[in-house]
Amino acid sequence: MATSTRDQTAKKIPLLPLFSLVFFASIFFLLSLSRRTPVSPGSSQVKARLRSDLNCDYTDGSWVYDPDRSSAKYDSTCKEIFKGWNCIAGGKPNAADILKWRWQPKGCNLPPFDPVAFLETYRDSNIGKPVSVSNGVGHVEPFAEYRLRISLVCHSAGFVGDSLNRNMFVSLFCALRRVSIDVKKWRPAGADRGFTFLQYNLTIAYHRTNLLSRYGSWLADPKGGKLESLGYKEGYRVDVDIPDGTWVKAPSFHDILIFNTGHWWWAPSKFHPVKSPMLFYEKGLPIIPPIPPDVGLDIVLKHMIHYVEEKMRPGGIKFFRTQSPRHFEGGDWNEGGSCLRQQPLSSHQVQELFEVRNNGTNVESRLVNQHLLRAINGSSFHILDITHLSEFRADAHPANAGGKKHDDCMHWCLPGVPDTWIDLFILHLNGIKFRD
Repeated sequence: MATSTRDQTAKKIPLLPLFSLVFFASIFFLLSLSRRTPVSPGSSQVKARLRSDLNCDYTDGSWVYDPDRSSAKYDSTCKEIFKGWNCIAGGKPNAADILKWRWQPKGCNLPPFDPVAFLETYRDSNIGKPVSVSNGVGHVEPFAEYRLRISLVCHSAGFVGDSLNRNMFVSLFCALRRVSIDVKKWRPAGADRGFTFLQYNLTIAYHRTNLLSRYGSWLADPKGGKLESLGYKEGYRVDVDIPDGTWVKAPSFHDILIFNTGHWWWAPSKFHPVKSPMLFYEKGLPIIPPIPPDVGLDIVLKHMIHYVEEKMRPGGIKFFRTQSPRHFEGGDWNEGGSCLRQQPLSSHQVQELFEVRNNGTNVESRLVNQHLLRAINGSSFHILDITHLSEFRADAHPANAGGKKHDDCMHWCLPGVPDTWIDLFILHLNGIKFRD
């Protein structure tokens, strides 16, 4: 009789709520584990791989055609892509083929960056603040100090430079935008473009500046002066020791900065040596005798690098990207030059087009790099070397896509080559973040 009573009691217990409780508890437990499992690289295995990866010379390699290569991290529908760079929408004949080429370094592989892992790695986690664990009497525990020493958690990255850095900025934005739709337009002081990924409290921005230093139109003073006495009537005043206002506050705001300059320094259509020369000033006074643009570039780089190192927020990471090559053939952009190739150049063609001794139309990239490498020597800047791998890609510029009046053989199609720059940038950034 007792056994029968227990059976009847068991049957009266409602099982559905019990199963539901167990089910949801299990789901909650699994989710909590997944949130505690780092998505970003941080394990000893990943650190070891980063050390191994960074021992590779990524500038030495070749482009390999892979017809089965998966699609880009974003597509031509990304609204941030400037119309002139959207080669798929613009009808460039080889626009789809551009994405089939993969950069293959000798002796290693360049891993594609994972947008989700990037957002997780650089999400707001005690952003720009000391990681502290109090014991109740105001003392910071050694574990917190250890975490602070080995870990730089960043919440803002700024691209500072000319429109080629915007090319790179857009590549990163479009890849992140595809995996995180909760985005708000927000521009830090002076920025031309800026977005915050709200779920991760991560901001990326682009600060447009042509020369890094401040410059503007200059007209001779009727009362005369040192430059006037030398016959100068008009030109552009370049203050070598004053940062452009578009990025002057960037070092104190961003945790990561990526700089570039160069294209405007070799731009006779803008800074004509006779009709509109660059006239350099230092400490508010003209440099006499006047100096040529290449010497001015050296002085500007020296002052700007010093300014950034002095103003950069503690723990900030600073990159200087090397020069992006142009591929004009048959003349410069205003001389009927074009870039209609359908596949990458051979090594021989690269040397013929870019060798400094040949003094060709596109020689600026290697010339600028010589000045840049001298300037950053001994500084805390990291070099992001994208020049040589990009020199092969004469096929990947917009050219006349979209009905342009002049071929654009300077900027890059998006999606396209700047996506590989981003792969390399993220690899180096993680290597710096997680090094011992």
